[in-house]
Amino acid sequence: MTGRLQDKVAIVIGSARGIGRAVADAFGAQGAKLALVDWNEDEGHRTAAAFAAKGYDAVFLPGDVSKKADLASAVHKTLERFARIDILCQNAGIFPQTLIEDISEEEWDRVLSVNLKGTFLAVQACLPAMKAQGRGRIVITSSITGPRVGQPRNAHYSATKAGMNGFMRTAAVELASSGIAINAVEPGNILTEGITSGGHDDAFFRAQTAAIPMGRLGTPEEVAAAFVFLASDEAAYITGQSIIVDGGQILPEGAATP
Repeated sequence: MTGRLQDKVAIVIGSARGIGRAVADAFGAQGAKLALVDWNEDEGHRTAAAFAAKGYDAVFLPGDVSKKADLASAVHKTLERFARIDILCQNAGIFPQTLIEDISEEEWDRVLSVNLKGTFLAVQACLPAMKAQGRGRIVITSSITGPRVGQPRNAHYSATKAGMNGFMRTAAVELASSGIAINAVEPGNILTEGITSGGHDDAFFRAQTAAIPMGRLGTPEEVAAAFVFLASDEAAYITGQSIIVDGGQILPEGAATP
């Protein structure tokens, strides 16, 4: 099915690579007009050029999700270019790997600032336009880590993702009367650039895969499919919910699977 987001305007934050890029690509393939926001200007411009070559109507807007002024600028430029904002995807996030006893205050603050505060700022920045239209779809990238499971060295990341789900549920209640739906996608182990470029050995990938009943890591495109659904009219009566995309990762009761 094509054209599910035809002529809708989507801001995708954290869209230069990984899941965010796959989401933006899927949105463009469904007919959406794209405002691509990322702090990485080189990769952001390359992504926008690649999308233009596919025939997508896309513009790159540099910005740090943790900075209110950057998001205000991105929203302003999106409205200048496209005149409306139908969809917000907040995908930007960081995940340094540090044991609790070794996390510095600066690292803790940075993770919360990008992942959790950034989600709040992104939603807040888009609300005036969406409320004026009487319609909007917001989809945030959460995780199974935090809301569903815990993982060593990810305490700050886990806290932000659990917090994002709590924020999403309250926002859903507040925004429903304005015609705005907000939902989340919770990926499990996904084969992104952040994983493949991390210098991990074969044992790491075997361990990652062993945790998944389906026997493989997910792809960014498989995660993106959930975003397309939640951003489309097919999900018009869904708000305050999350879709887990993890190949069954959270299901086994013990370490061993058949």
